[in-house]
Amino acid sequence: MLIRLTILNVALIDRAELEFSEGLNILSGETGAGKSVILDSIDFVLGAKADKGMVRSGEPYCLVSAEFSLSEEVKGELRALDIEPEETLILTRKLTADGKSTLKLNGMSVTSSMLRRVTSLLVDVHGQSEHFFLLKESNQLRLVDNLAGERVRPAKERVRALLAEKKELTEGLRRLGGDEGERSRRTDILAYQIKELEEADLKEGEEEELKALRLRYRNLERIRDGLAAARDALLSDGCGADAVNSARRALTSVAKYDARCGEISDRLAELYDRLFDEGSLVEDLLGETEMDEGDAARVEERLDELHSLYKKYGGDYAAATAFLESAREEYDLLVHSAERYAALERELARVNHDLYLACSALTEARKEAAAGFCGRVIAELRTLNIPSARFEVSFDEVSEEDIDRATQEGLGGLRFLFSANAGEPLKELGKIISGGEMSRFMLAVKAQLSAAGGIGTYIFDEIDAGIGGKTAEVVAKKFAGISQNVQLLAVTHLARIASFADREFLIEKREEGGKTFTRIREVEGEERIREISRLIGGESEHVTAHARELIAEAERYKASLKS
Repeated sequence: MLIRLTILNVALIDRAELEFSEGLNILSGETGAGKSVILDSIDFVLGAKADKGMVRSGEPYCLVSAEFSLSEEVKGELRALDIEPEETLILTRKLTADGKSTLKLNGMSVTSSMLRRVTSLLVDVHGQSEHFFLLKESNQLRLVDNLAGERVRPAKERVRALLAEKKELTEGLRRLGGDEGERSRRTDILAYQIKELEEADLKEGEEEELKALRLRYRNLERIRDGLAAARDALLSDGCGADAVNSARRALTSVAKYDARCGEISDRLAELYDRLFDEGSLVEDLLGETEMDEGDAARVEERLDELHSLYKKYGGDYAAATAFLESAREEYDLLVHSAERYAALERELARVNHDLYLACSALTEARKEAAAGFCGRVIAELRTLNIPSARFEVSFDEVSEEDIDRATQEGLGGLRFLFSANAGEPLKELGKIISGGEMSRFMLAVKAQLSAAGGIGTYIFDEIDAGIGGKTAEVVAKKFAGISQNVQLLAVTHLARIASFADREFLIEKREEGGKTFTRIREVEGEERIREISRLIGGESEHVTAHARELIAEAERYKASLKS
C-alpha cells in the first residue's frame, strides 16, 4: 500500500507530504483547489508521461516521491529486475523545467518500462477519463485467470508443457528440411558445400604459412641486398672472419709470455669458426633468392581461395572445418530422413490435438469463472443505480485448425462486453460506456476483486460525479467494503462518502505573498466535522449535527463489517 507521498514544486504545490493509512483515504476540498494535482502527482511517479508544464512556475524542477509497503509479488518482480527488495519501496521521479526526467527505485536509476513493470502491481488508478487497465484485453484475461485461480492452473501447465513439446518437434522437422522437395534442395546445397570444402583440403596453419611466403616474395630484392651485405661483411677479405682470425694469430704469438692472451686467442678461434659458418649460411640463403614467378602466383591464388572459403564458411580455419563437420552430419541425417520425418509429423499431429484439448479445457475453466464474475458484477451495478446493466465476457471462436496461434495463455482471446441500458447491444468497454457509468462499473468490478489480493492500492478520482442520494450511500458502503481488503484513495465532493473516511485530507488554495499555493493537511476531530458540513452545504448548527450523525453512522457501518 501507499505509505507516504512527497510532492515538491508540482503546479501550485510548493511542498506537501501526505501519510496515508490503511482503509479509506479521502481527498476533499473546493473545486479548483488542486485535488487533481495530487492524483496527477501519483500518476507521474508511477510512470505516466511527463509534462514539463507540471513544474511550478519559476522553479527549476519538480519531484515526487512515493513510499510503498511490498507484497511478495512485487518483491518477485524487483528480483526479476535485479533489484534486491528492502522493507519498503521508494519511487522517486524528478522532472526539470526543460523536460528532462529521472526515475529511481530505492535510489537505483531505472527506465520507464522497468518502473511500469513494478508500479502496475502497486496501484490501480481510475478517474473519469482514465480507466485503461480493464480496456486492455491482456489485463481482462489476467483478471479472469486470477478469478479462476486453481481451476485454470492445471490446464495452463498442460498447455505450457505441450507447447514446449511442439517446439521441440517443430525444430526437429526443421532440421530435417521440411517436405521432400525442401529436403532434396537442402541435400543438393549441402553436397556442393561438402565437396567444395573437401576438395579445398584445408590445413591448420596453412594461411599463416602462405602469408609468410607472400611477404617474402614481395620483399625478395630487399632480402637479397641484405644477405649480400651480410656475406661481404662476414667473408670478404679484411672483414668479419678475417679480422677475427688476424687478432687470434697476434695473440697466439704472445701467449707463451702471458697465459691470458692464450685464453683470448682460444675464444677468438671459436668465434672465427662461428662467423665462418654463419657467413656460409648467409651465402647459401643468398643462392636461394632467385624469384620463381610460378610459386609466387600459386601462393596468391591459394590465399584468395582460402579467403573466399573462410568468408563463406565462418571466417577462419576452425569455423570452416566446424561447418564441414556439421554439414556432413546434416547431409547424413537428410539422406536417411524420410522415415524419421514421417514419425515426427505423426507425433506433431498428436501433440497439436492434445494442445487443442488443453486450450479448450483452459477456455472452459475461464468461461466458468467469468460467468459467476459477470453475475456478481451485474448485481453490484443494480445497487449502484444501473438496473438494466448487462455484462458478459466474450470468448473468441477457434477450431483445431487455429492451433498454431496457441500461446502459453491458450488459444483465442476474450473481451469484456457491457451495456448500461435496456435495448442497447453489448459492446466492448470504452466504446459506449459513459464516464459515470464506467466509474460505477469499475467500482462494481473492484468490489468483487478486492478480497482476491494482488494490487494493494485502488485510487478513484471523483467517482461520485453525477450521483447523489441513495446511490451515493451505496458507493460509500462499497468503498468501505473494498477498503477492508485494500487501501483506497478517493477524491469526493459528497459528504456521505467523505464521512466513511479512515483518514481525510483537505486541499485548499491560498494566496501568500502575492503567489497562489495549494495546501494539504489531514483533518481530524472538529475540523473534519467542519469539512463534512461544508460538503453538505453550510456550517449551521443543524448541518453540523447532521455531519456528526453521518460520521457516527459510517463508523457503525464499518464496525459491522469487521464483526
